Amino acid sequence: MIDLSEYFGRRLPANTSTAKLGTGKLAIQQVGQHYQCQRCQQWLADSNQLPNGAWYCRQCLQLGRVTSRTKLYTIPEPNRFSLPESPLTWVGQLSPDQQQAAESIRWHVQRSQDQLLWAVTGAGKTEIVYPALAWAVAQGWRIAWASPRVDVCLELAPRIQAAFAAVSQCLLYGEQTVPYQYSQLTICTTHQLLRFERAFDWIIIDEVDAFPLATSPLLQLAITRAEKPTGHHLYLTATPGEKLQRQIRQRTLVTTYLPLRYHGYLLPQLQVQLAWHWREQLRKGLLPRRLIRQLLAYLRQGQRFLLFVPHVRDLPEIMGALTQQGIRGGVSVHAADPERTTKVQALRDQKVSFLVTTTILERGVTFPDIAVVILGGDDAIFSTAALVQIAGRAGRSADFPGGEVTCYVQTQTRVVRHAQSMIARLNRQGKQRGGRRP
Repeated sequence: MIDLSEYFGRRLPANTSTAKLGTGKLAIQQVGQHYQCQRCQQWLADSNQLPNGAWYCRQCLQLGRVTSRTKLYTIPEPNRFSLPESPLTWVGQLSPDQQQAAESIRWHVQRSQDQLLWAVTGAGKTEIVYPALAWAVAQGWRIAWASPRVDVCLELAPRIQAAFAAVSQCLLYGEQTVPYQYSQLTICTTHQLLRFERAFDWIIIDEVDAFPLATSPLLQLAITRAEKPTGHHLYLTATPGEKLQRQIRQRTLVTTYLPLRYHGYLLPQLQVQLAWHWREQLRKGLLPRRLIRQLLAYLRQGQRFLLFVPHVRDLPEIMGALTQQGIRGGVSVHAADPERTTKVQALRDQKVSFLVTTTILERGVTFPDIAVVILGGDDAIFSTAALVQIAGRAGRSADFPGGEVTCYVQTQTRVVRHAQSMIARLNRQGKQRGGRRP
Protein backbone atom coordinates (compact mmCIF):
# COMPACT_ATOMS: atom_id res chain seq x y z
CA MET A 1 0.00 0.00 0.00
CA ILE A 2 1.36 3.43 -0.96
CA ASP A 3 2.05 5.72 2.00
CA LEU A 4 0.88 9.18 1.01
CA SER A 5 1.72 10.80 4.36
CA GLU A 6 4.90 12.23 2.84
CA TYR A 7 2.66 14.70 0.99
CA PHE A 8 0.58 15.79 3.99
CA GLY A 9 1.03 19.57 4.14
CA ARG A 10 4.06 19.46 1.82
CA ARG A 11 4.85 20.53 -1.77
CA LEU A 12 6.85 17.80 -3.49
CA PRO A 13 7.52 16.34 -6.94
CA ALA A 14 5.78 12.98 -7.41
CA ASN A 15 7.61 9.80 -6.39
CA THR A 16 4.49 7.64 -6.68
CA SER A 17 1.46 7.33 -8.95
CA THR A 18 0.09 10.79 -9.68
CA ALA A 19 -3.40 9.26 -9.77
CA LYS A 20 -3.21 9.14 -5.98
CA LEU A 21 -2.07 12.77 -5.74
CA GLY A 22 -4.47 14.70 -7.94
CA THR A 23 -3.46 17.05 -10.73
CA GLY A 24 -0.62 18.93 -9.07
CA LYS A 25 0.72 22.22 -10.36
CA LEU A 26 3.80 23.26 -12.29
CA ALA A 27 6.75 24.11 -10.08
CA ILE A 28 7.76 27.04 -12.33
CA GLN A 29 4.94 29.15 -13.74
CA GLN A 30 4.92 32.09 -16.09
CA VAL A 31 3.37 35.21 -14.59
CA GLY A 32 3.20 38.00 -17.16
CA GLN A 33 6.61 38.28 -18.75
CA HIS A 34 8.44 36.54 -15.90
CA TYR A 35 8.70 33.10 -14.29
CA GLN A 36 8.05 32.37 -10.62
CA CYS A 37 8.92 29.33 -8.51
CA GLN A 38 5.87 27.92 -6.75
CA ARG A 39 7.96 26.25 -4.07
CA CYS A 40 9.82 29.30 -2.78
CA GLN A 41 7.83 32.06 -4.55
CA GLN A 42 11.00 33.71 -5.89
CA TRP A 43 11.24 35.24 -9.37
CA LEU A 44 13.63 33.67 -11.84
CA ALA A 45 16.45 35.54 -13.53
CA ASP A 46 16.74 35.52 -17.31
CA SER A 47 19.76 33.21 -16.99
CA ASN A 48 17.74 30.48 -15.22
CA GLN A 49 17.04 28.50 -18.37
CA LEU A 50 18.36 25.06 -19.27
CA PRO A 51 19.63 24.06 -22.73
CA ASN A 52 16.37 22.11 -23.29
CA GLY A 53 14.39 25.33 -22.85
CA ALA A 54 13.00 24.53 -19.40
CA TRP A 55 13.24 27.10 -16.61
CA TYR A 56 14.58 26.20 -13.18
CA CYS A 57 14.87 27.88 -9.78
CA ARG A 58 18.28 28.57 -8.25
CA GLN A 59 16.93 30.02 -5.00
CA CYS A 60 15.75 26.67 -3.61
CA LEU A 61 18.10 24.46 -5.62
CA GLN A 62 19.53 22.91 -2.44
CA LEU A 63 16.15 21.21 -1.92
CA GLY A 64 16.40 19.51 -5.30
CA ARG A 65 15.99 21.01 -8.76
CA VAL A 66 12.50 21.88 -9.96
CA THR A 67 11.78 23.12 -13.48
CA SER A 68 8.91 24.43 -15.56
CA ARG A 69 8.28 20.80 -16.50
CA THR A 70 8.14 19.57 -12.89
CA LYS A 71 4.83 19.22 -11.09
CA LEU A 72 4.47 19.69 -7.33
CA TYR A 73 1.84 17.75 -5.41
CA THR A 74 0.34 18.23 -1.95
CA ILE A 75 -2.30 16.63 0.25
CA PRO A 76 -4.01 18.94 2.78
CA GLU A 77 -2.78 18.41 6.32
CA PRO A 78 -5.12 15.91 8.09
CA ASN A 79 -3.53 16.03 11.60
CA ARG A 80 -3.53 12.23 11.67
CA PHE A 81 -1.73 11.53 14.93
CA SER A 82 -2.02 9.12 17.85
CA LEU A 83 -2.23 11.37 20.89
CA PRO A 84 -0.36 10.28 24.03
CA GLU A 85 -2.12 10.55 27.39
CA SER A 86 0.79 12.47 28.92
CA PRO A 87 2.82 14.22 26.19
CA LEU A 88 5.42 15.79 28.51
CA THR A 89 7.90 13.29 29.93
CA TRP A 90 10.40 15.91 31.11
CA VAL A 91 11.06 15.55 34.85
CA GLY A 92 12.85 18.86 35.43
CA GLN A 93 11.48 21.78 37.39
CA LEU A 94 11.08 25.40 36.31
CA SER A 95 12.22 28.26 38.52
CA PRO A 96 9.52 30.70 39.69
CA ASP A 97 10.50 33.19 36.95
CA GLN A 98 10.53 30.44 34.32
CA GLN A 99 7.15 29.16 35.53
CA GLN A 100 5.64 32.61 35.23
CA ALA A 101 6.98 32.96 31.69
CA ALA A 102 5.78 29.46 30.78
CA GLU A 103 2.26 30.24 31.97
CA SER A 104 2.24 33.41 29.91
CA ILE A 105 3.34 31.53 26.77
CA ARG A 106 0.70 28.83 27.28
CA TRP A 107 -2.05 31.39 27.93
CA HIS A 108 -1.37 33.16 24.63
CA VAL A 109 -1.02 29.87 22.71
CA GLN A 110 -4.44 28.81 23.95
CA ARG A 111 -5.79 32.04 22.46
CA SER A 112 -3.98 31.47 19.14
CA GLN A 113 -1.90 34.63 19.41
CA ASP A 114 1.44 35.30 17.71
CA GLN A 115 4.03 36.06 20.36
CA LEU A 116 7.66 36.59 21.32
CA LEU A 117 9.65 35.11 24.20
CA TRP A 118 12.49 37.56 24.86
CA ALA A 119 14.80 35.95 27.39
CA VAL A 120 18.51 36.33 28.11
CA THR A 121 20.96 33.69 26.91
CA GLY A 122 20.83 30.79 29.33
CA ALA A 123 17.34 31.62 30.62
CA GLY A 124 16.07 28.18 29.60
CA LYS A 125 13.84 29.23 26.71
CA THR A 126 13.44 25.65 25.51
CA GLU A 127 12.12 24.38 28.85
CA ILE A 128 9.89 27.46 29.26
CA VAL A 129 8.05 26.44 26.07
CA TYR A 130 7.43 22.84 27.23
CA PRO A 131 4.08 23.41 29.04
CA ALA A 132 2.60 25.23 26.02
CA LEU A 133 4.00 22.58 23.68
CA ALA A 134 2.45 19.80 25.79
CA TRP A 135 -0.93 21.55 25.61
CA ALA A 136 -0.64 21.98 21.80
CA VAL A 137 0.28 18.31 21.32
CA ALA A 138 -2.72 17.25 23.40
CA GLN A 139 -4.97 19.26 21.05
CA GLY A 140 -3.73 17.21 18.10
CA TRP A 141 -1.87 20.14 16.56
CA ARG A 142 0.96 19.67 14.10
CA ILE A 143 3.93 21.70 15.30
CA ALA A 144 7.26 22.82 13.82
CA TRP A 145 10.21 23.95 15.92
CA ALA A 146 12.51 25.67 13.43
CA SER A 147 15.78 27.59 13.54
CA PRO A 148 18.00 29.19 10.90
CA ARG A 149 21.02 27.43 12.47
CA VAL A 150 21.56 23.69 11.99
CA ASP A 151 23.62 23.55 15.21
CA VAL A 152 20.57 24.74 17.13
CA CYS A 153 18.42 22.00 15.57
CA LEU A 154 20.99 19.30 16.29
CA GLU A 155 21.17 20.34 19.94
CA LEU A 156 17.40 20.74 20.29
CA ALA A 157 16.35 17.42 18.76
CA PRO A 158 17.61 15.02 21.47
CA ARG A 159 16.39 17.32 24.25
CA ILE A 160 12.88 17.52 22.82
CA GLN A 161 12.89 13.79 22.06
CA ALA A 162 13.62 13.10 25.73
CA ALA A 163 11.07 15.66 26.94
CA PHE A 164 8.28 14.35 24.66
CA ALA A 165 9.23 10.70 24.34
CA ALA A 166 5.74 9.50 23.31
CA VAL A 167 5.24 12.14 20.58
CA SER A 168 6.13 11.32 16.95
CA GLN A 169 9.06 13.50 15.85
CA CYS A 170 11.34 14.05 12.89
CA LEU A 171 14.50 16.11 12.39
CA LEU A 172 15.03 17.85 9.04
CA TYR A 173 18.19 19.58 7.83
CA GLY A 174 20.20 19.72 4.65
CA GLU A 175 22.76 16.96 5.26
CA GLN A 176 20.58 14.42 7.04
CA THR A 177 20.54 10.78 5.93
CA VAL A 178 17.46 9.59 7.84
CA PRO A 179 14.35 9.40 5.58
CA TYR A 180 11.48 11.82 6.20
CA GLN A 181 8.65 10.55 8.38
CA TYR A 182 5.27 12.21 8.89
CA SER A 183 5.28 13.36 12.52
CA GLN A 184 3.34 15.56 14.89
CA LEU A 185 6.46 17.47 15.89
CA THR A 186 9.03 18.56 13.29
CA ILE A 187 12.41 20.03 14.32
CA CYS A 188 14.00 21.61 11.28
CA THR A 189 16.05 24.40 9.78
CA THR A 190 14.00 27.27 8.38
CA HIS A 191 15.14 26.30 4.86
CA GLN A 192 13.27 23.00 5.24
CA LEU A 193 10.00 24.91 5.72
CA LEU A 194 10.15 25.68 1.99
CA ARG A 195 8.85 22.15 1.42
CA PHE A 196 5.70 22.74 3.50
CA GLU A 197 2.38 24.41 2.71
CA ARG A 198 -0.34 25.13 5.29
CA ALA A 199 0.98 22.27 7.39
CA PHE A 200 1.47 23.58 10.92
CA ASP A 201 -0.94 24.79 13.56
CA TRP A 202 1.95 26.29 15.53
CA ILE A 203 5.48 27.21 14.46
CA ILE A 204 8.19 27.98 17.02
CA ILE A 205 11.06 29.98 15.52
CA ASP A 206 14.18 29.63 17.65
CA GLU A 207 16.85 32.36 17.33
CA VAL A 208 14.58 34.43 15.10
CA ASP A 209 17.14 37.22 14.77
CA ALA A 210 19.92 34.92 13.51
CA PHE A 211 21.47 34.94 10.05
CA PRO A 212 20.23 34.12 7.45
CA LEU A 213 16.59 34.33 8.57
CA ALA A 214 16.74 37.92 9.81
CA THR A 215 17.68 39.26 6.37
CA SER A 216 15.98 36.70 4.12
CA PRO A 217 12.51 37.46 2.70
CA LEU A 218 12.57 33.95 1.19
CA LEU A 219 12.81 32.27 4.61
CA GLN A 220 10.33 34.66 6.21
CA LEU A 221 7.86 33.79 3.46
CA ALA A 222 8.57 30.09 4.02
CA ILE A 223 7.35 30.45 7.62
CA THR A 224 4.17 32.19 6.50
CA ARG A 225 3.37 29.55 3.85
CA ALA A 226 4.14 26.62 6.16
CA GLU A 227 1.70 27.96 8.75
CA LYS A 228 -2.00 27.13 8.40
CA PRO A 229 -4.38 30.08 7.86
CA THR A 230 -5.63 29.37 11.39
CA GLY A 231 -2.11 28.83 12.73
CA HIS A 232 0.20 31.09 14.69
CA HIS A 233 3.82 31.33 15.77
CA LEU A 234 6.16 31.95 18.69
CA TYR A 235 9.48 33.73 18.26
CA LEU A 236 12.37 32.94 20.64
CA THR A 237 15.43 35.16 21.04
CA ALA A 238 17.76 36.81 23.51
CA THR A 239 18.58 39.68 21.15
CA PRO A 240 15.55 40.88 19.16
CA GLY A 241 16.38 42.97 16.11
CA GLU A 242 15.11 46.47 15.43
CA LYS A 243 11.96 45.26 13.63
CA LEU A 244 10.89 43.14 16.59
CA GLN A 245 11.80 45.84 19.09
CA ARG A 246 9.64 48.28 17.13
CA GLN A 247 6.71 45.86 17.36
CA ILE A 248 7.35 45.52 21.09
CA ARG A 249 7.36 49.30 21.57
CA GLN A 250 4.19 49.66 19.50
CA ARG A 251 2.62 46.76 21.43
CA THR A 252 1.68 44.98 18.22
CA LEU A 253 3.40 41.74 19.30
CA VAL A 254 2.58 39.91 22.53
CA THR A 255 5.86 39.67 24.45
CA THR A 256 7.01 37.67 27.46
CA TYR A 257 10.27 39.07 28.88
CA LEU A 258 12.76 37.30 31.16
CA PRO A 259 16.04 39.12 32.02
CA LEU A 260 17.47 36.44 34.35
CA ARG A 261 19.09 33.07 33.72
CA TYR A 262 17.40 29.93 35.00
CA HIS A 263 20.00 29.38 37.75
CA GLY A 264 19.58 32.91 39.12
CA TYR A 265 23.10 34.16 38.38
CA LEU A 266 23.81 37.26 36.29
CA LEU A 267 25.38 37.25 32.84
CA PRO A 268 29.20 37.31 32.53
CA GLN A 269 30.34 40.78 31.49
CA LEU A 270 32.36 41.33 28.34
CA GLN A 271 35.94 42.19 29.35
CA VAL A 272 37.81 44.16 26.66
CA GLN A 273 41.56 43.94 26.04
CA LEU A 274 43.53 45.95 23.49
CA ALA A 275 45.51 43.95 20.94
CA TRP A 276 47.38 46.43 18.74
CA HIS A 277 48.15 45.31 15.18
CA TRP A 278 47.31 41.68 15.87
CA ARG A 279 46.84 40.99 12.17
CA GLU A 280 50.35 42.22 11.42
CA GLN A 281 51.60 39.87 14.13
CA LEU A 282 49.55 37.03 12.66
CA ARG A 283 51.28 37.43 9.30
CA LYS A 284 54.51 36.63 11.18
CA GLY A 285 52.93 33.54 12.72
CA LEU A 286 52.36 35.18 16.12
CA LEU A 287 49.42 36.21 18.29
CA PRO A 288 49.22 38.84 21.10
CA ARG A 289 51.25 37.83 24.16
CA ARG A 290 48.40 38.58 26.56
CA LEU A 291 46.12 36.26 24.58
CA ILE A 292 48.69 33.47 24.53
CA ARG A 293 49.28 33.76 28.30
CA GLN A 294 45.54 33.58 28.89
CA LEU A 295 45.06 30.51 26.72
CA LEU A 296 48.08 28.72 28.21
CA ALA A 297 46.63 29.37 31.67
CA TYR A 298 43.32 27.86 30.57
CA LEU A 299 45.08 24.73 29.32
CA ARG A 300 47.05 24.34 32.58
CA GLN A 301 43.81 24.69 34.58
CA GLY A 302 41.94 22.22 32.38
CA GLN A 303 39.57 25.02 31.36
CA ARG A 304 38.02 24.39 27.95
CA PHE A 305 37.42 27.45 25.78
CA LEU A 306 35.94 28.80 22.58
CA LEU A 307 38.06 31.19 20.52
CA PHE A 308 35.93 33.22 18.09
CA VAL A 309 37.61 34.83 15.07
CA PRO A 310 36.13 37.09 12.38
CA HIS A 311 36.49 35.09 9.16
CA VAL A 312 36.91 31.55 7.84
CA ARG A 313 40.10 32.64 6.09
CA ASP A 314 41.60 33.49 9.49
CA LEU A 315 41.30 29.93 10.80
CA PRO A 316 44.39 28.27 9.21
CA GLU A 317 46.72 31.14 10.16
CA ILE A 318 45.41 31.35 13.72
CA MET A 319 45.60 27.58 14.24
CA GLY A 320 49.17 27.67 12.95
CA ALA A 321 50.11 30.55 15.24
CA LEU A 322 48.52 28.83 18.26
CA THR A 323 50.47 25.64 17.58
CA GLN A 324 53.71 27.57 17.12
CA GLN A 325 53.19 29.28 20.49
CA GLY A 326 52.37 26.10 22.39
CA ILE A 327 48.56 26.11 22.30
CA ARG A 328 47.60 22.57 21.29
CA GLY A 329 44.70 20.18 21.77
CA GLY A 330 42.02 21.99 19.80
CA VAL A 331 40.51 22.13 16.33
CA SER A 332 38.95 24.77 14.10
CA VAL A 333 35.38 24.68 12.76
CA HIS A 334 33.28 26.74 10.36
CA ALA A 335 29.91 26.58 8.60
CA ALA A 336 31.08 24.58 5.57
CA ASP A 337 33.24 22.17 7.59
CA PRO A 338 32.06 18.60 6.77
CA GLU A 339 33.14 17.51 10.29
CA ARG A 340 31.36 20.41 11.98
CA THR A 341 28.94 18.30 14.04
CA THR A 342 31.64 15.83 15.08
CA LYS A 343 34.00 18.59 16.23
CA VAL A 344 31.35 20.36 18.31
CA GLN A 345 30.44 17.06 19.96
CA ALA A 346 34.13 16.37 20.62
CA LEU A 347 34.31 19.54 22.76
CA ARG A 348 31.17 18.46 24.66
CA ASP A 349 32.72 15.03 25.24
CA GLN A 350 35.98 16.68 26.39
CA LYS A 351 37.93 14.97 23.62
CA VAL A 352 39.38 18.34 22.59
CA SER A 353 40.34 21.29 24.79
CA PHE A 354 39.10 24.11 22.59
CA LEU A 355 37.47 25.14 19.34
CA VAL A 356 38.57 28.02 17.14
CA THR A 357 35.39 29.06 15.39
CA THR A 358 33.53 31.69 13.42
CA THR A 359 30.17 33.13 14.41
CA ILE A 360 28.42 29.83 13.55
CA LEU A 361 28.65 28.94 17.26
CA GLU A 362 27.51 32.32 18.54
CA ARG A 363 24.16 30.91 19.67
CA GLY A 364 22.14 27.78 20.27
CA VAL A 365 24.98 25.61 21.57
CA THR A 366 25.65 24.84 25.22
CA PHE A 367 28.82 23.63 26.92
CA PRO A 368 28.61 23.23 30.72
CA ASP A 369 31.94 24.82 31.67
CA ILE A 370 33.46 27.04 29.00
CA ALA A 371 35.49 30.23 28.75
CA VAL A 372 34.95 32.51 25.78
CA VAL A 373 37.57 34.54 23.93
CA ILE A 374 36.91 36.79 20.94
CA LEU A 375 39.82 37.89 18.76
CA GLY A 376 39.09 40.93 16.61
CA GLY A 377 35.80 41.77 18.30
CA ASP A 378 35.89 45.19 16.61
CA ASP A 379 35.64 43.58 13.15
CA ALA A 380 32.48 44.54 11.26
CA ILE A 381 31.40 40.89 11.17
CA PHE A 382 30.56 41.08 14.89
CA SER A 383 27.32 42.94 15.56
CA THR A 384 26.19 43.97 19.03
CA ALA A 385 23.74 41.07 19.08
CA ALA A 386 26.48 38.64 17.99
CA LEU A 387 28.82 39.77 20.77
CA VAL A 388 26.05 39.44 23.37
CA GLN A 389 25.16 35.97 22.08
CA ILE A 390 28.81 34.91 22.07
CA ALA A 391 29.25 36.14 25.64
CA GLY A 392 26.16 34.12 26.51
CA ARG A 393 27.99 30.85 25.81
CA ALA A 394 29.73 31.24 29.19
CA GLY A 395 28.19 30.59 32.59
CA ARG A 396 25.18 28.62 31.34
CA SER A 397 25.46 25.81 33.89
CA ALA A 398 24.29 26.10 37.51
CA ASP A 399 27.47 24.23 38.50
CA PHE A 400 29.64 26.71 36.56
CA PRO A 401 27.69 29.99 36.48
CA GLY A 402 30.73 32.25 36.09
CA GLY A 403 32.87 31.84 33.02
CA GLU A 404 35.21 34.46 31.61
CA VAL A 405 34.42 36.38 28.44
CA THR A 406 37.34 38.32 26.94
CA CYS A 407 37.18 40.42 23.79
CA TYR A 408 40.46 41.45 22.10
CA VAL A 409 40.18 44.54 19.90
CA GLN A 410 42.44 47.02 18.13
CA THR A 411 40.09 49.81 19.12
CA GLN A 412 37.05 50.14 21.36
CA THR A 413 34.15 50.53 18.91
CA ARG A 414 30.56 51.63 19.41
CA VAL A 415 29.36 48.08 18.71
CA VAL A 416 31.57 46.66 21.48
CA ARG A 417 30.48 49.37 23.93
CA HIS A 418 26.83 48.74 23.10
CA ALA A 419 27.32 45.01 23.77
CA GLN A 420 28.81 45.82 27.18
CA SER A 421 25.95 48.23 27.88
CA MET A 422 23.31 45.70 26.88
CA ILE A 423 24.75 43.04 29.20
CA ALA A 424 25.00 45.59 32.01
CA ARG A 425 21.36 46.65 31.48
CA LEU A 426 20.14 43.06 31.48
CA ASN A 427 22.09 42.42 34.68
CA ARG A 428 20.52 45.45 36.37
CA GLN A 429 17.08 44.14 35.47
CA GLY A 430 18.07 40.64 36.54
CA LYS A 431 19.34 41.96 39.85
CA GLN A 432 15.94 43.52 40.51
CA ARG A 433 14.52 40.01 40.28
CA GLY A 434 17.01 38.66 42.79
CA GLY A 435 19.83 37.79 40.45
CA ARG A 436 23.29 37.49 41.95
CA ARG A 437 26.87 37.42 40.75
CA PRO A 438 28.72 34.06 40.65
